[in-house]
Amino acid sequence: MRLVILGGPGAGKGTQARKLCRQLAISEISTSDILRRAIASQSELGRQAQVYVEKGELVPDPLLIEFMRNRLLQDDAKGKGWLLEGYPRTAFQAEELDFLLDDLEQRLDWAIYLEVPESVMMKRCLERSRSAIEEHSHTLQGDPKGNILVKDSRPDDQPEIVQRRLNLFYERTIPILEYYGYGKRLLTINGSQSPEQVQQEILHKLQI
Repeated sequence: MRLVILGGPGAGKGTQARKLCRQLAISEISTSDILRRAIASQSELGRQAQVYVEKGELVPDPLLIEFMRNRLLQDDAKGKGWLLEGYPRTAFQAEELDFLLDDLEQRLDWAIYLEVPESVMMKRCLERSRSAIEEHSHTLQGDPKGNILVKDSRPDDQPEIVQRRLNLFYERTIPILEYYGYGKRLLTINGSQSPEQVQQEILHKLQI
C-alpha cells in the first residue's frame, strides 16, 4: 500500500505515520529525515539542498522530487509499499509526485487527511513546545536542592508564530485536498480523537 499523510502542525501526522507503518509493515518516508541524511552524508543532492537549508529557504521542488525518486527506487519502497510524511505540501508537488509515480510504475492508493480544528492544533503546538522546553531545562549551578529552571520560550513557540504556520498550512492544503478529492483518493479522518481512535478510523476506512 502507498499512502501520504496530511495535516497541520499538531495534527499528529508523525504519531499516526509510525503507527500505520508498524501496522501495515510498510516503510515510513519522511522528507525531513531524507534531507538530514543527505546533508550529513554530503551526497551530491545533499550538498545542493544544504545551500537552501542553511539560508532557511525552502528546498526547490525539482530538487525535492529527485530526493523522492531516489528514495522510492530503494528496495523496501518498491516491495512493501510506503507512507510519505512531509510531502507533498502543495498541489503542485502532489501533481509532480503522481508524474513521478507513473514513471516508476507505482500508484498512490490514498491521501489521509487528519482534520483537526485550528484551536486544537494551536493548543497542541503550544503544549508540545512547553514540554520540549521543560525537557531541555537545566539545573541551577550551585543549587543544593537541584531545582529545575525552565528557559524562556523560543520565538517560534509564541502563539503568533504558530498562527502564521497554521495560516500557511490552510493556504497550501486546501488545493491539495481538492486535488486528491477530485481523484477520489482522499480519506478525511477526525484527528481530534485519541491517537488510538484515529488509528482505528484510518484502518477502518482503508478497509483493513
